[in-house]
Amino acid sequence: MSSSALTVAVCQFRPTASRSDNRARIAELTADAAARGARLVVFPEYSSYFVDPMDPSLAENSEPIDGDFVQALQATASAYEVTIIAGLVESAASAGTAGERVRNALVAVDATGLRAVYRKQHLYDAFGQTESDWIEPGALDAPQTLEIDGLRVAMMTCYDVRFPEVARTLVDAGADVIVVPAEWVRGPLKEQHWTMLLAARAIENTVYVAAADHPTPIGVGHSQIIDPQGVVLAGVGTNEGIAVAEITADAIAKVREVNPVLRLRRYRVVPA
Repeated sequence: MSSSALTVAVCQFRPTASRSDNRARIAELTADAAARGARLVVFPEYSSYFVDPMDPSLAENSEPIDGDFVQALQATASAYEVTIIAGLVESAASAGTAGERVRNALVAVDATGLRAVYRKQHLYDAFGQTESDWIEPGALDAPQTLEIDGLRVAMMTCYDVRFPEVARTLVDAGADVIVVPAEWVRGPLKEQHWTMLLAARAIENTVYVAAADHPTPIGVGHSQIIDPQGVVLAGVGTNEGIAVAEITADAIAKVREVNPVLRLRRYRVVPA
């Protein structure tokens, strides 16, 4: 690896049921992050539209992958010369009317347009929630990655972080940085699970993890940028805010020299 370096910002904000307000807030936070040197700006899951509890308005407010939300992200990314990753409530093939399921997607966008898409693979049917009532699971497609300033970035979202094989498939696709937009719901021990699992995914794969959550009272907050040894380089508390850190290819290389877990592994990960 070279001495490639990338400044990353994770933006912890509270998406609402107003799509236009969400787009405006993303533009404001991106301006702030770019002013602090960020070249990659990460927003939470469901950044385009969010209601709690989920209801049929998700389908009514879903958008195609080339809709207003992604177009607004491209304009903002172009204005501030950054790449933006954010959660989109994406229209499914038959979505758009009440009662139909949609896709929980992540989009990576820069001035040139859409760079990569990830659709949530593991739906949050746990801890008393049933996300699958409203969302259809993403296909087990080959990971899409993108390169920014010499580092390769890949995406996963929220409940996926509980499945270590997802992160391993991203690393097998060349990822140096795993981006995790989330709406990590509060509950007993949930804050501990969030922070421990993010660190575990970084340590076991010797990669950086950049995670953006919703703030309290619905999310746990604690958006973080974590290095390949599990050290939190920068983080946010429980309110809205931005954390910024520089990540480097050299740091990954040094960790892998002393902890060559990827080279020593004896198992492959394949879809079930």
